[in-house]
Amino acid sequence: MTTLKIAGVPEHFNLPWHLCIQNNEFANHSIDLQWTDVPEGTGKLCQMLRNGETDIAVILTEGIIKDIAAGNDSKIVQVYVDSPLIWGIHVATGSSYQNINDIKQGKVAISRYGSGSHLMAFVNAENQGWDTSKLDFEIVNTIDGAVDALTEGKADYFMWERFMTKPLVDNGIFRRVGDCPTPWPCFVIAVRNEVLQNNSNAIGMILEVINNKTAGFKEIENIDTVLADKYNQKVEDIREWLKLTEWSQTKLDKTTFDKVQDQLVRLNIIENKTSFEAVTG
Repeated sequence: MTTLKIAGVPEHFNLPWHLCIQNNEFANHSIDLQWTDVPEGTGKLCQMLRNGETDIAVILTEGIIKDIAAGNDSKIVQVYVDSPLIWGIHVATGSSYQNINDIKQGKVAISRYGSGSHLMAFVNAENQGWDTSKLDFEIVNTIDGAVDALTEGKADYFMWERFMTKPLVDNGIFRRVGDCPTPWPCFVIAVRNEVLQNNSNAIGMILEVINNKTAGFKEIENIDTVLADKYNQKVEDIREWLKLTEWSQTKLDKTTFDKVQDQLVRLNIIENKTSFEAVTG
């Protein structure tokens, strides 16, 4: 039995992994795949890859490309979710901000530097024509930290996946003032290079198993109610999310890689470009 560690955010995108683990679909191929939920998101996942806390990460595309360019000794082995991530832009319910233009001078709550909530604040600012050098950040670690920061006025707005944040909107804790979809596929699967070299057959089998699951995921009986129950969502919201979400079973292509890296360079998030070959495995 080969034991490998995998980590990702505790969100609906990753239910296919949990189903495969529960059904022994990796174990049937002599792989003990051990999952860790990481509510802090991509910045923390990058750190875990760097220090060997995890072997594999299901991680935001822009975050891992930035971190590999900065020296993370890992590679992207495949795109996991091909559709964009829809980032909701949220303020506290009692906030005076009513629309995106109002938050131009506001402080952004982010989980940590290098996270999706950090990088997408730059993308949103560029979309709005704002001066990205004027962005101001408050590190909140998790979505619970964001609730505290916005409620207490330590930060003014917070960007997080729209559907996972919707219960906070429904419960009157946040208001959503806009959306900002990623202009690229949102999640990829990254593996530490040492693990790729030493366990290439196991990694190939893990990808085969998860790809079989995601290819038919939407056809699983009652999957909408399973997702709604597990992730505290309304069934109608999950159904809308399922319509918008497309999983991938293919590698990252160079056109997409160039698009992500070029935008990160333009936003001064990446200083030194890296090659497509250095990022993909």
